[in-house]
Amino acid sequence: MKIEPFEMERYQSVYEYVVEYDLAESGVHPFTLRELLGHDDAVQRFLDVRLGYPQSEGTPELRETVAALYPHAIDDNVLVTNGSSEAIFTSAWRLFEKGDELVLMQPNYQQLWGLAKTWGVKVKPLVLREDLGWQFDPEDLKQLVTKKTRAIQVCNPNNPTGAIMAEAQRKALLDAVEDAGAWLLSDEVYQGAEREAGETETLWGPYEKTIVTNGLSKAYGLPGLRVGWLVGPARTVEELMGYHDYLTLTPTMLSDRLARLVLEKRRRREILGRTRSILRKNYPALRDWLEAHGTLFSHVAPAAGAICWIKYAFPMNSTELVERLRKEKSTLLVPGDMFGMDGYVRIGIGPPTDYLVAGLDRFDALLREMKAGKAR
Repeated sequence: MKIEPFEMERYQSVYEYVVEYDLAESGVHPFTLRELLGHDDAVQRFLDVRLGYPQSEGTPELRETVAALYPHAIDDNVLVTNGSSEAIFTSAWRLFEKGDELVLMQPNYQQLWGLAKTWGVKVKPLVLREDLGWQFDPEDLKQLVTKKTRAIQVCNPNNPTGAIMAEAQRKALLDAVEDAGAWLLSDEVYQGAEREAGETETLWGPYEKTIVTNGLSKAYGLPGLRVGWLVGPARTVEELMGYHDYLTLTPTMLSDRLARLVLEKRRRREILGRTRSILRKNYPALRDWLEAHGTLFSHVAPAAGAICWIKYAFPMNSTELVERLRKEKSTLLVPGDMFGMDGYVRIGIGPPTDYLVAGLDRFDALLREMKAGKAR
């Protein structure tokens, strides 16, 4: 079967480890294993873990720990996956058939868009509007949803804009899926990475046909653990376990144990506190850099996530701009057209501050050279 290329993931995979400054990453600076485990006793206990298979759906202890994050959920509502991307794939594989309709928030992480295109599912974009603070217009949603709608998928907090869905949009979304009898797919992998607001309320709970996906990559700074999960109706989760058997089958025993440690209530609070402190320090550095360029750049301040979605005011394709920055200054960003919106770039604000500033200095150098070239 031919697939729709996942341009952004392929682009980052090829270049993120060969540039000097990677500002394409959307999570915070990752922990080391020693930082995560802390004291020597914890290290020794971890070294004694026997490397057998854990349960394919995740150990009961981890599933119970994840379930505790969601109102009225139990372990039967949880399937542990290798990253949230596997959770999204597994859900979509179970739900969609050729000819179905999917209403998909845009801009958005493009995984489900590519899968839908590959499988012959009709995609109807639910466009986020910059003039509304990157919210969708509820009237647009009403026009898109029909009795043929199989699912509505949202990313909340949103990638790449960093916007958190407002209450009016949340109500409109829940009304729409209920009226259509459609599934609600909610990617919540940036939950917990709010810069100032409290933790974003999950969409799990009010509506039965809901599948929430999340994981430890973005807000927790632990992408290398490859731990994700989905939360859904117990009967659906049981079906999804059979689909998961055809994929990676099981998380690793080491990741399962570490995830239980991370999601322990006190430790989770500490880890997400670290995330907030990184974002509160780094966003002002980026904001000051943008403001120093006057009208060349504009943006809506991201409410969550280690990302900023930036509009630029000069006539150049976003991939062309990012490619020049990569080739000439060894610095990587994500071009807007890989999210279906040219004229924007996504800059990650999760690395150490001095690294972020140094990468922005490289961008400055390119802009100066571009200006000098135009002047000549």
